[in-house]
Amino acid sequence: MAKNLFDDFSPVSAKLWKQKIQFELKGADYNDTLIWNSPEDIKIKPFYDKEDFTKKNPVCTKASQFKICQNIFVFDIDKSIEKALDSINRGAESIRFTIQDHTLDIAKLLEKLPLEEVAIYFHFNFISIDFVKKIDAIAKEKNATIYCNIDPIGQLAKDGNWFVTTEKNNFDTLNILSKEASSLSIISINSGLYQNAGANVVQQIAYSLAHANEYFNRITEINKPIVFHVSVGTNYFFEIAKLRALRILFNTIAQEYNHNLDCHLLVTPTKRNKTIYDYNVNMLRTTTECMSAILGGADAVANLPYDALYHKDNEFGDRIARNQLLILKDESYFDKVDNPADGSYYIESLTNQLAEKALILFKDIESNGGFLKQLNEGVIKRKIQESADAEQALFDSGKEPLLGTNRYPNKNDKMKHDLELFPFVKIKPRKTLITPIIEKRLAEKLEQERLAEE
Repeated sequence: MAKNLFDDFSPVSAKLWKQKIQFELKGADYNDTLIWNSPEDIKIKPFYDKEDFTKKNPVCTKASQFKICQNIFVFDIDKSIEKALDSINRGAESIRFTIQDHTLDIAKLLEKLPLEEVAIYFHFNFISIDFVKKIDAIAKEKNATIYCNIDPIGQLAKDGNWFVTTEKNNFDTLNILSKEASSLSIISINSGLYQNAGANVVQQIAYSLAHANEYFNRITEINKPIVFHVSVGTNYFFEIAKLRALRILFNTIAQEYNHNLDCHLLVTPTKRNKTIYDYNVNMLRTTTECMSAILGGADAVANLPYDALYHKDNEFGDRIARNQLLILKDESYFDKVDNPADGSYYIESLTNQLAEKALILFKDIESNGGFLKQLNEGVIKRKIQESADAEQALFDSGKEPLLGTNRYPNKNDKMKHDLELFPFVKIKPRKTLITPIIEKRLAEKLEQERLAEE
């Protein structure tokens, strides 16, 4: 028989706790010493109790059902099939294919995969009605769960141009696909772009929602879940709360359009805090980030290999990244409880505050013409850049540490001859409709200086 043992103890109010802490501080000021302000202007207290649990927003997160996702860039179709099958045999529960060319034989790519058991995500660098309709036919035949993840607004934001299409515009193409490819989830939101470019958490949530709202306004039939590609950083509890707040606000907005499907969160660790020096530390960063993703309610998690910045795809990096998730699921039991963050005073408080601030920003965007208008006018990029510059200043001053880079660096660590990929922002001059939002890592400038000295 269950018994609540806490009834045997006298309750202690927040006021008494604060008085006790003030006494232990021996004259130091409580607010100056123990309360810090986040970039989102949220004051973080040293303790939280039930008095902070004033408003409960129900969040339905199913940590017991999160899927381990394997990223595969399709260059050689036979090798990609082999890699997909090997990944599934080694623990992957879903696959995300990045495809560059609409001439690829999609039937061959999917033919040998166990589509009844494994969800498939696609990332296209193009938009093609015929190509997507081929995928839809396969999904119907195999009863497969497939997410095509087409995001023209994300393409414009990241590339500066829309997808090339034979229709009048990208939204016309989406409207056709939403009707003629009814077995597929078509629409996605590249929320990770904002995080990797330096947006703070409130901006990430608000911009993602405003981004989605454009599709609600422009696509007549959205009968499948919208997929949010979200990047999570190292601020553990904030990232848990971010995913929860995003889900709460999405459901609130979706109901206004009679869209009763929950959003689908495909989450991956951020690149912004990753480093090429002391690169093994990246494994520690991605582990905590994957933990935040699971506890925050990710539907699928695609880990980032520790060496992804400077190495081409390789079996070892992919296997270690996948095994990190397998350890969290099979050895650490992260899949045993649904809604694991429910009832945590701190996380509930963060969730509410982030949701409230993001909703205010969302309403401001909508009252000023909407996300697409502000994206075209450069407002979104400017606001993100302001947040990124503030974070960069903290990194440059050492107040935001990255171990092995600006804190406790290994001076004997040499990387110049190990770079297979160029890990720095490289912008080719070209004509674009808008100035694109550029992803940039915090450590880039410092790393370039170190490489120049090698």
